[in-house]
Amino acid sequence: MTSSQRLPASLTPLDAAVATLLGGVGAVAPVELALADALYCIAAETPPLKACPRRDTAAVDGYALCARDLVGASSYSPLPLPAAPVWVEAGEAIPDGCDCVLDLDSVDVSGPMPQVLAEAIPGQGVRRAGSDIAAGRLVVEPGERVLPHALLMARAAGLERLNVRRPRLRVVNVPGGQVTSDLVAESARAAGAATVSFTAAGRDAGSIGAALDSSSCDLLLIIGGSGVGRTDATITALASRGEVLAHGIALQPGRTAAIGRVDKTPAVVLPGASDQALAAWWTLVLPVLDRLSGRCPHRTVNLPLARKIASQVGIAEIVLVERKQDTWSTLAVGELSLEAIVRADAWLVVSGGSEGFAAGSLVDAYMLRE
Repeated sequence: MTSSQRLPASLTPLDAAVATLLGGVGAVAPVELALADALYCIAAETPPLKACPRRDTAAVDGYALCARDLVGASSYSPLPLPAAPVWVEAGEAIPDGCDCVLDLDSVDVSGPMPQVLAEAIPGQGVRRAGSDIAAGRLVVEPGERVLPHALLMARAAGLERLNVRRPRLRVVNVPGGQVTSDLVAESARAAGAATVSFTAAGRDAGSIGAALDSSSCDLLLIIGGSGVGRTDATITALASRGEVLAHGIALQPGRTAAIGRVDKTPAVVLPGASDQALAAWWTLVLPVLDRLSGRCPHRTVNLPLARKIASQVGIAEIVLVERKQDTWSTLAVGELSLEAIVRADAWLVVSGGSEGFAAGSLVDAYMLRE
């Protein structure tokens, strides 16, 4: 590879790059997955649930009775029963005509006639119908991530599968960037994508181009080889297999990132360095995955800045922050160390048209943790 792979004289603004990349991208068709496979995917439309439990059930082991028949019962004045009460185990349906469950110590069945030794109130020891899941409730709202507590509800409702949208993502690693490739693949799986990883046979344009198969994916990611070094050939490879829409994004870190298409499939080239790849992942890849999966907007938290953030005009800069005493404390601006990445609670972008934010300014930051 010669030095023919060059960054353009001017960088493409981040907003323009995102808008171009999203052109023509729509949500993928829903698929029905087993509950374990649906975890962390984005929910599609699902039918409303029936009430759970379907009818009143015992919350404890004991005797099922009617509370109004027990008025005045006590250990000093036992109330005889005309017939033996029905014993129910926790989770069993309450018999018709009963509305409470008394424990073993509150009913004496040792003599010839059973006796109740305590009063009760309606609902005592009972789990009411619909108390766990109200009729008409959804397991998870469309566009939201399927989290473990949603699977708990699904299993309680007797479901075995869920409708979700799971984009198919192909990650192509250019040799030399395996650490970053693993990070991207793991981040993709956490975002609910079905991910297949592939390592190109070499760093030359022919080897990289041979790996750019878009026939079975909704989004193509190429990791590494996006710079202007003598062995950087990814942009040339992408141009040979499809179209380079922009190479050189006004983003710090991550300015050697690129966007393009192979056939009709969007493609993003992420730099091989982990911090630059993360910046491009957050700002370029996640918007595409969100569009493909129909995801609701990511959660942000609005807090004041503990100190000012200064930024260079013309370049969108990534800022990492951690939450301290209800303020955002800045960890890194534009240059992201591994320690800052690990410590960060959230990230934000200072747009290319801004010089930054004054101390005390309220800013929205995208959360990195649930």
